Amino acid sequence: MRKTENVILTNMCMVYSGSKILVQDRLDPKWPGITFPGGHIEPGESFIKSTIREVKEETGLDISDLRICGVKQFTSIDNSYRYIVFFYKTDIFTGKLKSSDEGNVFWIERSELNSYTLAEGFDKMLEIFENDGLSENYHYFDTEWKCENL
Repeated sequence: MRKTENVILTNMCMVYSGSKILVQDRLDPKWPGITFPGGHIEPGESFIKSTIREVKEETGLDISDLRICGVKQFTSIDNSYRYIVFFYKTDIFTGKLKSSDEGNVFWIERSELNSYTLAEGFDKMLEIFENDGLSENYHYFDTEWKCENL
């Protein structure tokens, strides 16, 4: 049994202020809709530093005091790679909000989130961000894609 595998490492961060959350309306046709900002972790880059960088690039905000709150993972159908998303959250930020070519960013009341078109699977990911009793959003293929929050 092999001990190593190809892995794609990414991050996502929930930035919040009281009852408001910062969301991104993604422009990528492969995964459009409302989600939190985030992106790829570069080789040799710290997970936290990559999240700080991605949020800055996509929102214009400087974030700090990140807390890891979970992870999402899935393995490709052909088992050629595993995709991992580290979930962070923070309410510490400075700067002026600015959208990027990744998508438009804006603040909404958390209670209004379901009135928007969410990115596929984002509703299940949100449970991990908000429930301290859950830590993993696990996707697997068993004749069709399935998802469990653990």
